[in-house]
Amino acid sequence: MDMEDKIFNILIPKEKKIKIHNGKRKVIEEKIFPGYILVEMIVTDDSWYAVRNTPNVTGFIGTGNIPTPVSEEEIRDLQKRMGVEEPKFQIDVSVGSPVRIVDGPFKNLEGKIIEVDDGKGKIKVLLSMFGRETPVELDFLQIKKI
Repeated sequence: MDMEDKIFNILIPKEKKIKIHNGKRKVIEEKIFPGYILVEMIVTDDSWYAVRNTPNVTGFIGTGNIPTPVSEEEIRDLQKRMGVEEPKFQIDVSVGSPVRIVDGPFKNLEGKIIEVDDGKGKIKVLLSMFGRETPVELDFLQIKKI
């Protein structure tokens, strides 16, 4: 539509996340704001008309007729979040915490954490099986805090 001088950049914010499916670890890309895109543009009547009348565009964030701009700082933060190559592990348990296993061959067993490896996202849990305490290494996504 000959708008290169007014519409500069279109951004769909996505980040990589780790999911466990059928006991296997997968890295997936997930949208940060599902259903939203960010458009860097100079708002004129023509550019506003072009974006507003793009198929599947239903509305804009803001009050009135003109969209609210997002600050440069917020865009930089989003780009940093998107630029992270390796997904981070968020482990909110500590040694001695009781946990229930929610996935894998030891599903529904309970145990106590004896070791946490933040770098790899792995946890060692002490399970009571067959009358003995057995250490088992699990992924942090396979457990749930009790």
